Amino acid sequence: MTQFDPMIEPAALGKVAVLMGGASNEREVSLMSGGGVLQALRARGVDAHAFDPAQAGLDELKSHGYARCFIALHGRHGEDGTVQGALELLGIPYTGPGVMASSIAMDKVMTKRIWRAEGLPTPDWRLVASATETVQAFQALGAPMIVKPSREGSTLGLTKVTTLGQCEQAYMLAARYDPEVLCEQFIDGIETTCPVLGQGLLAQALPVIRIEAPEGNYDYQNKYFTDATQYHCPSGLPEDEEREIGRLVVEAFRTLGCRGWARADIMVRRSDRKPFLLEINTSPGMTGHSLVPMSARAAGVSYEELCLRILADASLDALQGRARA
Repeated sequence: MTQFDPMIEPAALGKVAVLMGGASNEREVSLMSGGGVLQALRARGVDAHAFDPAQAGLDELKSHGYARCFIALHGRHGEDGTVQGALELLGIPYTGPGVMASSIAMDKVMTKRIWRAEGLPTPDWRLVASATETVQAFQALGAPMIVKPSREGSTLGLTKVTTLGQCEQAYMLAARYDPEVLCEQFIDGIETTCPVLGQGLLAQALPVIRIEAPEGNYDYQNKYFTDATQYHCPSGLPEDEEREIGRLVVEAFRTLGCRGWARADIMVRRSDRKPFLLEINTSPGMTGHSLVPMSARAAGVSYEELCLRILADASLDALQGRARA
């Protein structure tokens, strides 16, 4: 279980901007996440304020005296390194991974290349640029196959392809969100997710969540706007399997250079119980349906405590670099 510092002094955190909304396809969810974080921080006595980058320039953060930012943005321009880079230039500490780690993690193909190079298990894949190449990927990877945008979140643009005739439509849907389309081998098994908090050798996994979506379809609607999906935390998995998932997720987090917090998705193959890393989210949702708060509660940590802990760990890449020097 992750240990939380009970001695965080809210007043010492200064004036805080909760970045929410933005201009990505996940704006609606971001507003829900940010609203929850804002309420939680204020309840703990933090001088927190909502800030929507789609409605005000980030330079206003400096001129209005913000001391740190809680990033509750999702998707492009929120968790892809761009906002992180702007905050680095402004010298305002922020939550979550830094510029490079955020940029890599947003790109599923780059993430998989690094994990594979480091010997971490992830499903086979093909990067495609046309419907014809999608057909070729289907023939190589087999059925079923997952087709999704390489740089998008919340399962937007994702299709589970089971026949050759579905390839063109699946490619066209994914390409609406990103010109880079990822075709991925489908892992038949148990869907899980696991958050990580901390940095480096101090990074620790929170309890694993096992997900049961209607007909195995854990899509955008079932993630955020229905109660049909079942979440199990404790996961109900054998202790050794849960421990291995936690170890794997922490290693995946460290390999990408992440800090602060993130959440990784893992499939446990039914045939041999082998876990496979799918992707990692460096600005996880904090809505009423979100999974990091659910996992934290299982570890005895309230939503308010979680938000305060994440905020207290806000930092800058430049400061991290000096600390390591």
